[in-house]
Amino acid sequence: MALEEEFWKKKKLEQMNQEEWEALCDGCGLCCFRKFITGRKKNTRIHFTRIACDFLDLKTFRCTEYENRFKLCKGCTRLTKKNVTEFSWLPQTCAYRLLYENKNLPEWHPLVSKKNGSVKESGILIKNAVHEKDAADWEDYEIK
Repeated sequence: MALEEEFWKKKKLEQMNQEEWEALCDGCGLCCFRKFITGRKKNTRIHFTRIACDFLDLKTFRCTEYENRFKLCKGCTRLTKKNVTEFSWLPQTCAYRLLYENKNLPEWHPLVSKKNGSVKESGILIKNAVHEKDAADWEDYEIK
């Protein structure tokens, strides 16, 4: 089934079908990188790292276990229409977050650019990424 042209401008997240929902993912893999939290309440801070889930292919930035990811990785979070409001940790470039915040998709998003390589060309992919199994002290891999 073909996606309706610019469906994300015509529908709210909760109105999208599964194919549209999946198409929103730009494939950057940023949500698959480990984070750690410091502080409490008003002083809470999310620290982003260059440490990727062991299932993330660091060349393609795609999950190698996509269909089974929730069974195989306890830390993998299922992003759904019902819980998208809880994910302030999603990258600021994430389509789910942007649309929830009533913002436009970036020009490099594949749905907008209509180019598969536009995410890589955008420069948002994490450089010098390592897998979790190869990382020791997470603070050493923090993205500043």
